[in-house]
Amino acid sequence: MGWTDERVELLKKLWADGLSASQIAGELGGVTRNAVIGKVHRLGLAGRAKSTRSATPRPRAKPRAAKPTPRLPQFSGNAALRMDTEELPAPVAVVRPLLEEIVIPVENRATILEINEHRCKWPVGDPTSPDFYFCGQHSGAGSPYCEQHAKVAYQPSNERRRERSG
Repeated sequence: MGWTDERVELLKKLWADGLSASQIAGELGGVTRNAVIGKVHRLGLAGRAKSTRSATPRPRAKPRAAKPTPRLPQFSGNAALRMDTEELPAPVAVVRPLLEEIVIPVENRATILEINEHRCKWPVGDPTSPDFYFCGQHSGAGSPYCEQHAKVAYQPSNERRRERSG
């Protein structure tokens, strides 16, 4: 629907009354909120009356109640300080290598172009470095890895749990 002189006058009046662009679009019918905003800017109707809604302060939302924090066990006196730290054994750090060093002969090492279904696909080194390679040793039937790398890749879940907790 086009902007007739009557519609432009009604737009000017509603804009001066403080109606929003959405309200004016609803009142006029056949135009969108963005069309009203565009026409207002083209007409240069920057100054406008404040709407009656914005003059009254908006009621503040009630603050939410804080979630109750779980209660910690209560000690009377210095019960927490009564623990004798000398009785506790010193923590022992067990450092196990994550992966046993598997020596791969140079003639078995493979590049990405040399890998096939019968060669181990275990990556060795940093892929961005020039000395990166794949293990390349003979892989078992139905496995992408050689026997040594398959032991590392496929650990029983109980064994992994035991290593973490131990």
